[in-house]
Order: sequence, then C-alpha cells, then structure tokens
Amino acid sequence: MSRKLLLTVSALVLSVMCVSAAGRGVDTDSLFVFRHDGMDRRYRLYVPDTLAAGRPLVIMLHGYGGQVSPERFGMLDAARRYGFAVCFPQGAEDGRGKSCWNVGYPFQEGLRTDDVDFICRLARYLVKEYGLDERNVFCTGHSNGGEMCYLMAYRRPEVFAAVAPIAGLTLEWMYRELEATRPVPLMELHGTADKTSLWGGDPRNEGGWGAYLAVPLAVGYWTAVNRCTYEETEELPVGRSGRRVTAHRFRGGSDGCEVWLYEIEGGTHSWSDDVVDTGAEIWRFFSMYVSK
Repeated sequence: MSRKLLLTVSALVLSVMCVSAAGRGVDTDSLFVFRHDGMDRRYRLYVPDTLAAGRPLVIMLHGYGGQVSPERFGMLDAARRYGFAVCFPQGAEDGRGKSCWNVGYPFQEGLRTDDVDFICRLARYLVKEYGLDERNVFCTGHSNGGEMCYLMAYRRPEVFAAVAPIAGLTLEWMYRELEATRPVPLMELHGTADKTSLWGGDPRNEGGWGAYLAVPLAVGYWTAVNRCTYEETEELPVGRSGRRVTAHRFRGGSDGCEVWLYEIEGGTHSWSDDVVDTGAEIWRFFSMYVSK
C-alpha cells in the first residue's frame, strides 16, 4: 500500500472514530478515572446522544469539601435541555482530608496538586475522546470551584472560551501576582449576604480563606481587561425565594467579551436555584461564545 493511500485510509478511520465518539451518549452513572501526575483523578460525565451546534463542553467544579454530585447543580439539567456535554471532576484531598481545588488558600501551602494542569489536560482528553470542539470549552464552579474559574481566567485563558464563577472569589494573591494576558468573558453570580464568600471582601483574612477582593472590584478587574465600555442593568423576575436579582451586564468589550454580574440581594452561599435558574443563565452566557 502506498504511503499516500495509507495516510488517506488513516484519515478516514480517524474521521469515523470522531463521528462515532460524538454520536455516543454518556450518562453520569459511571465514575471515570483520569491519570494525572501519578494520581487517579475521578470524574463523572454527561454527553448527549445529539450534541448542540459547536459540540460544546462545560467543566463544572464543586466547592470545598464537595463530592462529584451531578444532580446537585443545575448544569446537568441545562445540559440535557440544551445539548452540551458537561464534566464533573472530583477534587483531590488536602492536608485536612477535604476534597478541594488548589487555589492558594493559606492552609493549602505546600499542597502540590496542580489542578490547573489537571483540568486543562482532562478537558483536552474529553475533547479528543468524544469529538467535541476545543474552541468551545467552558468552566463554571461554585465557591472553591469559583475561585478556580478566576484562576483559570488568569493562567489558561486560551483553554476556556468563557468562565462563570458562582459565589467565587478573587484571592488577593491572584490580583497582586498574576496579570491577565487576554480578554476573557466572565459571569459571576453572588449573594450580598453570603457569609462564607463575603460580597464586600475580606482584606484582613478574618475568614481563614486568605485575603480576597470585594466582588464588585474582582468583577471590575475583568471589565477593564475586556475593555467593556458600558453597563446595562436588568431586574430579573423574583424567584421562589422572593429575593431581588439585579443583572449587571458590561458590554462593548474587545471581540464581544462581556462581563455579567448577578447581584442577589440577601443571597447566601448557594448555587441559588431558588432565586434564578442558574444553570440556564450560565448557558445563556456561554452560548454567546460558542464558535460554530
């Protein structure tokens, strides 16, 4: 067989494999293992039988001490409704025996787990394995997972088309030591009465998570990076909780990169499904950045 013919056959086989991978659905019943830095890292995965245009993938990160619980967050319901793949990785344990993402909390000093690299490599593997589109990979997370979203925006903006931290924080060390290298679309949903991740920040580290910025300041950093030129506000319909939600949408950014801040009046440290359909709102934001 000639080399040219062999290459052609190989390309056709690879094409068939990709189509086959994209066409096989995966539900969250199975717990998968991904080997990274000598550790078996676990995750659950949902891939619909028919993917939405752009074959998008969302990485969903749990909070500190959390477990792989796809049904707990609204992203699985949103994935089923809108046809995107979603992965739920499991954080490794820290010195306290708590599952976490290594974002540089003071008590994580000495923790060698490189979660930035793990998540990026896992995303790359899933894209290849299931015929997804590397241009349409997104990251969202709650609490500690939200901090990871901010860290990804700083360190690996080329991997994620947009990020959506929920009740997340920008730690002061990130703000002082890291510098954004490119615009990143970002959405933050945060309660003003959150007693774990304070809306007004914690400059003296009274909560033990390390000093961190006030939410409006953290979000404002990305509006500046994205060069957003104006703000539009919208009062969303009151949900079951009766709390008012103000959507601040900063628009006119470079390459259409917007920043959205959903301010939940009196909201606590939660995913906030009783206030808004958080999963649907996140996908509404992400879908603006799906390349087809």
